[in-house]
Amino acid sequence: MTTHDDQGSTAHSPAILTVAGLSAHINGQQVVEQVDLEVPATGVTALLGRNGVGKTSTIKAIMGLIERSGTVTLAGQETEGLPTYKVARLGVGYVPEDREVFAGLTVAENLKIAERAGGGHHYDLVYDLFPELYERADQAAGTLSGGQQQMVALARALLNDNKVLLVDEPTKGLAPRLVSDVTAALAKAAELVPVLLVEQNLTVVRDVAQGAVVLSGGRTVHTGGALALLRDPETTQRYLGVSTGGAANPKEADA
Repeated sequence: MTTHDDQGSTAHSPAILTVAGLSAHINGQQVVEQVDLEVPATGVTALLGRNGVGKTSTIKAIMGLIERSGTVTLAGQETEGLPTYKVARLGVGYVPEDREVFAGLTVAENLKIAERAGGGHHYDLVYDLFPELYERADQAAGTLSGGQQQMVALARALLNDNKVLLVDEPTKGLAPRLVSDVTAALAKAAELVPVLLVEQNLTVVRDVAQGAVVLSGGRTVHTGGALALLRDPETTQRYLGVSTGGAANPKEADA
């Protein structure tokens, strides 16, 4: 496994989430083999790799959604054996791939059912970050654009007190303008709570991420600063299947 640091890396910040020796199975088939990563207490850590290498499965394993072994520690507390709802109650916000909003419910109702018992609910924060959701509170979520639905998904996670957010492919399938809107929302969210971000669009990674963890074949193969990775054409070609040409701003290097 290769490691690199640069000024964009958060490697020396204390970790809020530590994953060690993680393996996971779905229906008896191993989908994650040996994942080790740390999410610092601030900023965005990107979880990268080609399609099918185990990124989404890693997120699901951390949440306890699939069978797993290894160690997951949140703010010093191990979560081994905890059901998903208890992992969430410890302060893990989850924004799943493909958003998964309740299409037949209004925006307000989608937020209401996301309220976690026993804590404060930050509607002022959510509507400050996403004023469009306040304007569309009575609109059915299924009639929103893809970008607006992604904002609902992020808002559901930010509504509660969280120690970390796990955000899976938030710009998948979105038009370029909507990608920019979601990128801006992610950057704002990361000012409030650290984020582990699965993302294929390397321009988004460049814009919001400080750290990067790369998976290949269900294993961690690289950790370090996000900008250092994007400036390394050999590593990006080997593990992501795209060369950034060593550019600091790889606008055309989207996986």
